[in-house]
Amino acid sequence: MEQFGREYARLCAAVGAAPQEAVLRRLREPNGARGRLDLAAQSLSLQTCSALGRLLPGAAPFAALALGDCGLSEEGVRLLLHGLCSNTTVKSLDLKGNNLRTMGAEALGKLLRENKSIRSLTLEWNSLGMWEEGFSFFCQGLRANNFLRRLDLRNNQINHQGAEELAMALTQNTSLQELDLRWNNIGLLGGRALLNCLHSNKTLKRLELAGNNVPGDILKAVEQALNHNQDREAILSEAQNQMNILSKEVLSLKDEKNKQVSRCWRMSVARISQLQDALDEQYSIMNSLKTKLQMTEAALALSEQKVHNLGELLNAMKQEQNCVAECHFRELQQQKQEGADREGRLLHDLSAASEKNLLLRNQVDELERKCKVQQDQLFQVKQDLTNTTAELKLRAVEAEGEWRSRNSLWTPVVDRMTQHMEASERSMHNRIQRLEAIRISLEEELSQVKAAALTERGQAEEELIKVRSQARLEEQQRLEHLKEKLRLMTESRDEAQNCCLKQKEMVAEAQAKAKQLSLYADGLRRRLDELQQDLDSKEEEKVTELNKVKVELQEQIGHLEAERAAQDGLREKIAALERQLKALSSNHREALLDKEGEISLLLEKLRMKEAEISRVREEEVQRASFLQNAIMAYVQGSPLGTHSSRK
Repeated sequence: MEQFGREYARLCAAVGAAPQEAVLRRLREPNGARGRLDLAAQSLSLQTCSALGRLLPGAAPFAALALGDCGLSEEGVRLLLHGLCSNTTVKSLDLKGNNLRTMGAEALGKLLRENKSIRSLTLEWNSLGMWEEGFSFFCQGLRANNFLRRLDLRNNQINHQGAEELAMALTQNTSLQELDLRWNNIGLLGGRALLNCLHSNKTLKRLELAGNNVPGDILKAVEQALNHNQDREAILSEAQNQMNILSKEVLSLKDEKNKQVSRCWRMSVARISQLQDALDEQYSIMNSLKTKLQMTEAALALSEQKVHNLGELLNAMKQEQNCVAECHFRELQQQKQEGADREGRLLHDLSAASEKNLLLRNQVDELERKCKVQQDQLFQVKQDLTNTTAELKLRAVEAEGEWRSRNSLWTPVVDRMTQHMEASERSMHNRIQRLEAIRISLEEELSQVKAAALTERGQAEEELIKVRSQARLEEQQRLEHLKEKLRLMTESRDEAQNCCLKQKEMVAEAQAKAKQLSLYADGLRRRLDELQQDLDSKEEEKVTELNKVKVELQEQIGHLEAERAAQDGLREKIAALERQLKALSSNHREALLDKEGEISLLLEKLRMKEAEISRVREEEVQRASFLQNAIMAYVQGSPLGTHSSRK
């Protein structure tokens, strides 16, 4: 609100006018924080109206604007209302007591056509009905407005023509609920027009017509129409509430069904996940077994590759030995050296084979095959050695004979060669013996390894049988468990399907109920339409009867006026008689006062006479008693008294 006040001061300064202190003070009051700008009873200048009109478009920091009794000019009203046309926050507008005329009425009509936020409009004490053209513009704006809820038009001098304009506007307006027309000049025709407009207007709930010279029957008919609108609104709201309740129930049923389905789906998914986990475990176990098998197969393939390499090596050795046997004698020394190298390699290969055989203990079949291969290799090596030695000896003998025949000079060389050959033969025999010993030790080791391998194989087979039996048992148990889970899953699925069927049946029943209720509501609507038609027909009959009654009442009113004139003459006579009666009563009152004085005197005299009479009576009584006593005394003293006493 302070920002609004600063903008107001800035705009006033921009046009060269001083801002009004009263307006600034109201803008700084704390009630502005409550969403209300109260400028009532403030004389607003044209510059202030222009500044406020430029600030009001869009969103303002208040929801209620009070401009009552501000003495606004026609131009000031136009500027203010032009700014309010595009305002989106002001909900209540008070313009009472501003003497609005034609331009103000036109601006109000434009405001009602363009503004979509104002819900309450107060126009009391403005005399809008005096300007027929301006009021017609105002009614056209009211006809096009669909947001106003309350309109106050008290003391605006609206005649029957203005009431007819208002009635025409109300026939198309669908938002106005309260209309105050008290203390205007609507009369009989205006009241009848407003009553007729209520046949088509079903939103107006409150219409004040006091002080408009509207007949009582029309007021009652208007009240009945308003009550009918209120009842219709109550029935429609009740039907809407019932429809909302039914829609909420249907939505709740749908939500419950979705929750149950989702619950069943989650349970089934959980069970499926459990089964999937169990299957994954089985698959992992099978995969581990497969990997073990693959590892054993790889080990077997490796051992086969090694045996194949050994076979190739032996073949290569055989080929080399054949090449050595075919070489010339001149290369005998070289062949011997190569034979020694081959023997070293063979020893090395045999040691490597022994080490490899030790590493391949677990593979019994492969070890047996390797042992056989090694025995064959050793036998072949022996045969090759014997063959080579025999061939070498034969070639040496042949060479020796040839060389002896050819040249006797080579004898020492031959001797040395023979000696060397013998030494090499001896060394070869020694090596063969050592190899034989190594072979025997290897055979013993192989037999030991074979026995250990057989025992390990038996143990492994037993363990494998146990593991297979255990795996079969576990597999059977898991299969039974999975079958049980599948059975439970099928049962839960059947239960879920049954629940879904029940939910579908419930939803179908709810939909059927909703359809029945909708049909019932349609029947109620048709019944309401029929009742409305009946009411309309009855209202038309009432209107005709009311017209007849009005004619009769007018005739009776003429008779009553004549009687009233006669009664006025009688009243004058009664007044003269009353004046005479008053004079007579005053005279009578005076005479009564005199008579009362005389009566009081007479009563006093009477009281005195009564006292005197009572005194005389007492004296007479005393005298009578004295006389009686005297008579009695006399009688008792005379002879007659004695005689009487004797008697």
